[in-house]
Amino acid sequence: MSKAYRTAAGLLAACGLSLLAPSAFAQVGGGSWTSYSPSFNVQERGCGQVNNLTFTLTCSTASGDQRAERRYVTYTGGTHQFEGSFRIVSLGGTRISLKQTFNDSAPGPFFMLAAENGGRLYAVHGGATIGSEATVGNWVRVNTIHEIGNSHRTYINGQLRHTYGSSNASYYDKFGAYRTSSGQGPATVEWRGIRFWRR
Repeated sequence: MSKAYRTAAGLLAACGLSLLAPSAFAQVGGGSWTSYSPSFNVQERGCGQVNNLTFTLTCSTASGDQRAERRYVTYTGGTHQFEGSFRIVSLGGTRISLKQTFNDSAPGPFFMLAAENGGRLYAVHGGATIGSEATVGNWVRVNTIHEIGNSHRTYINGQLRHTYGSSNASYYDKFGAYRTSSGQGPATVEWRGIRFWRR
């Protein structure tokens, strides 16, 4: 084997290793992060259906538990970042929750990002408008950075849009399509590019 061949092979091997290494930098938040892949459970309730990363509410029912989601494992301590992009394929209803952070210590939603028919993104608790990008067919990137005991920050397409105080507790992430208490389907939402980091 020639020296040139050995050098080229070594470079290819090094490149391959670097591609397999976890990303040290997340899309937002600055500094170094460690990527990880938490496990999840699929939740289908009422008329909710999950097909990989497509989440559908098939009915227009305005009551009951209508959800199609992924529920990730509980985390405690430190700072955790979620990233994912969603596209509303169709929305015959309105006020559908897309991304949630739950307090596992005092069960219930801590933060819910939802969409109204017409594209408005808002925080369910408090009602603050977060954006207007959630129009049908438009891909929207969501990042949440949760520093437990300090703050929960929501970024839309890389821009900080919402900050919420956080207590010391145990939490978990969910995303998909979920009927809020004032909402209803039908709705179909696709997600892609799901990633997690911590530090």
